[in-house]
Formats: sequence, structure tokens, C-alpha cells
Amino acid sequence: MLDVRRMQVLRAVVTSGSVSAAASNLGFTPSAISQQLSTLEKEAGTPLLEKVGRGLRPTPAGTLLAERAGRIAELLGETEAELADIRAGRTGLLRLRFFTTAAVGLIPQAVAKFRAEHPEVQLDLQLQEAGLLDDVEAGEADLAVIVLGESVPERRGVRLVHLADDPYRVVLPGSHPQVDQGSVDMAKLAHDSWINSSVTDGGICSRLLEDAYASAGFTPRVVVETDSTYSAQSFVAAGMGIALVPRLGLDVVHPGVEVRAVTNPEPTRRLHLAVREAVADLPAAGSLQHCLREVAQK
Repeated sequence: MLDVRRMQVLRAVVTSGSVSAAASNLGFTPSAISQQLSTLEKEAGTPLLEKVGRGLRPTPAGTLLAERAGRIAELLGETEAELADIRAGRTGLLRLRFFTTAAVGLIPQAVAKFRAEHPEVQLDLQLQEAGLLDDVEAGEADLAVIVLGESVPERRGVRLVHLADDPYRVVLPGSHPQVDQGSVDMAKLAHDSWINSSVTDGGICSRLLEDAYASAGFTPRVVVETDSTYSAQSFVAAGMGIALVPRLGLDVVHPGVEVRAVTNPEPTRRLHLAVREAVADLPAAGSLQHCLREVAQK
């Protein structure tokens, strides 16, 4: 394996024309320079310099390594500058993952705010429903908006930040008898048909709704299952039933429905941001966290 530092010594000798001149420029003794060159030649397996009169000139191999050493020095300089920019929050890449309803009422607004403040920071945005926390732990994502249950998992190298509580709202057709109420008791909806906007997949949101129905003392008569909050609203507008939709998914409300608070109980999702520890304290990551929290808590 070639040693980059010895390659830089070779470059100094080639550009200055002698060992003594390179030693003076680098602040080494001539013998130290000679030792470095001798070791580099052993690593390269071929002579790198040859004597010409009182001076030295590089062999073809020496010329190659000296040129490569120059390119490496330029690359390291660029890398150091880029790292300084990342530390200062000026440039870089942040990979953000999120689920469907977050893509409705949270991510677009927060990303727009962040980009206005940090136009040089690139964002890799990806919507996905499963494995968000796993991706952050594996280093495949930097931040992810997730929903947590009562327990908070511990993941290596992951910091969990509470964003906001996201209560569910009941979506009613305009002709529903409860639309005149400011809030609706869940028990009064026991005999309605339901459009479930969270597919029963054993996830946290599905269990949250199941617990809410059970607490109100009934099992819902589900006529449609959908994983889209807006399509759930469309079924409600068509008179097929009613739906519980998280407030975050109601940034766009169908013109044919009415939205009311629900009580006894009020099912509420706990939104968290999973942040990779390696980027958590970078200014750009901190700013993105602030934008997400600000929008989520409106």
C-alpha cells in the first residue's frame, strides 16, 4: 500500500528539484527525506528518482506518483472545505424518510421552510410506510418521521425527538346528524358504517384505532379499508360511512365532508423524529428538526 504522506514528500522533491530543497521547504532533515523516499520506492517496487548531474529527476513511475500526489492534495483540500461547510450547515445531504399522512400536512411545509433557510443543503426525500426507524439505525437514512406507541424503543446510534401529538378527527358527510356538534362522542357513532383510513396491518395506528373503538364500547362495521386519508374522505363524501383521520392528514379537506373533534376517547398519535446520532448536532440537521417541529405543532 502506497503511503500518501510519502507521496507528498516525493512531490516536494520533484517540484523543488533536490532533496535538500525539499527538506528545507518541509522542515525536515535531508536524511529524513531520503529515508521517506527509500521506503516509498520499496512500496512502489521500482525506482522513483534518478541522478542527473548534481540534481534529481523523476523516473516515469516517480512522475506518475508525484502527479497523483498533487491530485490527492487537491482532493483532500476540497474534502476539508466541504466538511467545514457541512459542519457550518451550508452544504451537504440529509436523507429524510416519512409516512403517507406526514407527506400531506407536515413534510411539504417543513421542507419549503428549510430550503428557504438552507438552499445549498440537498434533501433526499422518500415516502415509505415501514422500516423507517430501521433505516435510520442502519445509516440508510438520516432522519425519519415515525409514530410511536406507549413504549419508546432504544436503537443504537439513534436519537428520538418528540415532534407533536396528532389527534384523530372524525370525518362526517354533510348530512350526518352530528355535524351540528362542535365535538362528537365516540359512542354516538357506534351504529355508523366506517371507512378505515389505516389498513389493519398490526401497526401502531391500527392498534390505536382498535383501542379507541373498544374504549367506546363497540366494534366498527367497516365497509371500506384504505391507506389514503383523502380517499377515505371521498368515500365519506359519497355517503358510504364516516372515518377517523389524523389531523395531520387533513391539511387538504374534501369539500363534501365535515370535520369534527372526537371525544371519549380522542385517539392521538405520538409523532417522533428519529435522528441519526452522527448528524444530530450538525447545524443543518438541527434546522431541519426545528422546521419539522414548528410545522407539526401548529
